Amino acid sequence: MYQGKEIFLVLGFSTLLLFNTVTGSFPTAENVSWSSINFKTLLSWSPKPVNYSYTVEFSALGQNRKRSPYCIQTSETECDLTQQLTNIKETYTADVLSEPVRGATSDLVEFPYTRSTKFCPYTDTIIGKPDFDFTVSKDGRTVSIRVIDPPTALFNEQNQPLNIRDVFGKDLEYRAMYRRAGSTGKKYQTSPTNDIELTRLDKGESYCIMVQAWIPSRGFGKEEGSFSSTKCTSVEPKGIGEYSPAVIAGAIVTILAIVITAIVVAVVCCRRRQKDVV
Repeated sequence: MYQGKEIFLVLGFSTLLLFNTVTGSFPTAENVSWSSINFKTLLSWSPKPVNYSYTVEFSALGQNRKRSPYCIQTSETECDLTQQLTNIKETYTADVLSEPVRGATSDLVEFPYTRSTKFCPYTDTIIGKPDFDFTVSKDGRTVSIRVIDPPTALFNEQNQPLNIRDVFGKDLEYRAMYRRAGSTGKKYQTSPTNDIELTRLDKGESYCIMVQAWIPSRGFGKEEGSFSSTKCTSVEPKGIGEYSPAVIAGAIVTILAIVITAIVVAVVCCRRRQKDVV
């Protein structure tokens, strides 16, 4: 009697395993790509899984692969690897594995996967647009710019947030692009610090300015950060002392001519009225 029960339990358990075992392969992930701004790094892919899941494994070149703890047998098509890519100067690849959903098993020994392209956070992350303030000299010919470092998604050992100056150090430069308002001609000025000076500007002209991070050490095509929003200087009304003597003299003569003409016209009109009365 007990043997019959044991056989029944074994058969039942085997049947349960059979129904929870997936046979055959799974569709592989497509369009696997990296996106990273200020070291906030995401791996994305498609399509949305149906009756299977995805797991993300990653590694630096030449090292053992690891699984992202947040992206194991997930139904999502995006994985945040910001905190896993700890050495930002290493070059990484990631695999997106197609696996059974949680609670199911498979007869596959190895699961199909799609490998990403190589990615190095230090050289490949996009540097977002910075902000900046500026002051204009009294003579209007010099603009002093102070660039504000954009924050990143990274933290130091004390869990304090880092900005891009903290990360890139002396590799980071800033570049200003400026032009006269209404003009298409552009000029550039680069500085190894957060301070940029635009000098020898045309007096009495308004200038429009944008700034960007500039990191030559990242290599050709990767040295430029995103441009900031545009800010323009304003033109102050000129004081009388800013005009040349010739201009001032001309203005005086013009005013006197207008006044004399008005007086002559008024006198002539008065005399005509007097004649009409007589």
